[in-house]
This record gives sequence, C-alpha cells and structure tokens, in this order.
Amino acid sequence: MYSDEIKKLLDNVRNGTLSTEDALMQLKDLPYVDLGHTRLDHHRAMRKGYPEVIYGAGKTTGQICDIVSAMLAHGNNILITRVAGDVYDAVRGLAPEARFHEIARIITVKKRETPIPPTSIAVVTAGTSDIPVAEEAAVTAEFLGNTVERIFDVGVAGIHRIFDCLDVIRNARAVIVVAGMEGALASVVGGLIDKPIIAVPTSVGYGAAFSGLSALLGMLTSCASGISVVNIDNGFGAAYTASLINKL
Repeated sequence: MYSDEIKKLLDNVRNGTLSTEDALMQLKDLPYVDLGHTRLDHHRAMRKGYPEVIYGAGKTTGQICDIVSAMLAHGNNILITRVAGDVYDAVRGLAPEARFHEIARIITVKKRETPIPPTSIAVVTAGTSDIPVAEEAAVTAEFLGNTVERIFDVGVAGIHRIFDCLDVIRNARAVIVVAGMEGALASVVGGLIDKPIIAVPTSVGYGAAFSGLSALLGMLTSCASGISVVNIDNGFGAAYTASLINKL
C-alpha cells in the first residue's frame, strides 16, 4: 500500500466511515503476503515510494503470474524486468493494459499515475549495441515517473558527436551513462557536466572486455568526479537511483 492509501484508511476510521475491523481486514496483508514461492512485500511502496519490482529472470511464467495477480489485487503499478514475449502473453491475460517493451525486455502495468518532477534524467550510450541496457534504464525511469532524454551512440570513437547534445545532458538532474568496451564515456561526460552520473558498464565488447569487467573497472577507476557505478548491465539499478535523485 502507498502512504496516501494508509492515511485515507486512518482518516476513515477516525471519522467513523470505516470500522476498525474493516480497516484491519484491508491491512491484513501488510507487511507481506506469502505466495509459497515468494514473499511479496506490500509494505515497500510505503517505505520506498515505489512498489516491489519483479525480476523476471530465473522465475517461471507461473510464478510471475502469481506475483502479478497479488499485486493487481492491491492496485499496484507493476514493473517486470528481464522477460520475453511468452511471459508478456501470460501477463496480458491478467492485465490487458500491460505493455511489452521489447528492446528493454520489460513489461509494465500502470494502475495509478505517478507525479512527474519538472526536471529530467538523461540516458546516454556510447554505442548502438548498448541500447538494450539503456532502454532498460529509460523505460524504468519513465515508469517511476520521470521525463527521460535519450542520447544514443555518442561514444569516444567519435567524441565530437556528443557536443551537439551537451545542453540536454547538462539540463538533466541526473545522467545515466551506458558504455561497454573500455567504458571511457563515463569519464568524458564526468569532465563536462556538474550533475551526478550513474555509470552502467555493459557486457558489450571483444574478448579482453571480459563481458563488461573491463568497462566496470574503467568506470570505478575514473579520474572524473561525481561518478557512481552500478553492476554490469544493470540499467534498472541505475534508473532507480537516478529517479530517487530526480525526486529529492
């Protein structure tokens, strides 16, 4: 449940339009509900501002549908990451309004609107091959109630391409930089702007890139200030942090 729902519930008990017993019935699934395979955290939206997110990889379609059903019963917005089209077909049977963001491998179900701050988040990629991770970040950030500016394929092999986009990047409240290979773009952007940067190393690159390890180490050892780094290919994690920054 969200904080505004709890406040409304308590107000209704206080003014006598809702009995204590009925209020207890509505609160019975807090702080979580046990689905057997999953303990779904209904309390998270009140603590964090966002409901629990479903990480789809490693879960069966049946498990995901069980979780979706429980979340729908509470009117939660639903974000499912790292899924394929067959999962979407099953989820759409439960929630016809569900959307599948194919490049990002994300399913979203919007049940309630989220206030959108006037500032934006910029998502910047070094190459076109980094776009799937960038789209995971962009779709997540939009779902969490942010305006997102996408700036793709401006890596250091043609660094002049980024200069036409600097105004957009500088106007963002937080910037997500997504890069594979050696991960150098995060350092370049870090030397040009005064906003917090969340760097996302990707597993894009040839053998010595070690499936993103080279980019990760390059970003962690950057000489530019103001750069924080998330795990390899973790567009979701970057977007969640950027959203918290944008809504401060």
